[in-house]
Amino acid sequence: MPSLAETAGLFADRTRSVFCQALLDGRAWTAGELARYAGVRPSTASEQLSRLIEGGVLTEERQGRHRYVRLAGPEAAALVEALASYAPDTPRPQNLRESVRLSAEARARTCYDHLAGQLGVTLADAMIARGLVSADSGLAVTAAGRAWLADALGYEQPPGARRPLVRNCLDWTERRPHLAGALGATLCATALQRQWLRRVGSGRAVKVTPQGAEAFRELLAVTV
Repeated sequence: MPSLAETAGLFADRTRSVFCQALLDGRAWTAGELARYAGVRPSTASEQLSRLIEGGVLTEERQGRHRYVRLAGPEAAALVEALASYAPDTPRPQNLRESVRLSAEARARTCYDHLAGQLGVTLADAMIARGLVSADSGLAVTAAGRAWLADALGYEQPPGARRPLVRNCLDWTERRPHLAGALGATLCATALQRQWLRRVGSGRAVKVTPQGAEAFRELLAVTV
């Protein structure tokens, strides 16, 4: 098992950190796609990806000649998002296209398998305000929240589930927590499936649809 220093060192390289932030979209990427995204040579990408895989941050899948990588799980995603939130400044866009992308991601985006940005924080605040989630002594889903999950989203936590029902994830643009865990993942998946949200381009940004605005208003009494 890597030491704390070794794990921290995995994020000390710009190329590796760019890879990890790209993979926060929850998809599997090929080494070539990540190389083009980061603007590095394929050989460099392969070397840096191998280090992240050996360190347990990424997992690898091979299909024929293609090598796919993804974040190792929700814990790895939370670590990447938390580290990003400690950066002293938000990234400065290098061109108009990047500026548009960053603005869209700041408004609403996916963080691995849950919602982040202004939208994610707004929904988290609404759930706490309505008593669905308690923040009195650490986050916990209340009895009302469990009923809401079952009635509104059709989710009931299976017996013996290892993943926490809810946990904080520090939002790197808002510098405040949004909600992760099974609750956050279920809300995100349901919103995309029911077309309350639609993806913007091929990145992490999402946009609330008119149906979604109505659904969030009815379910959480919030305007988004």
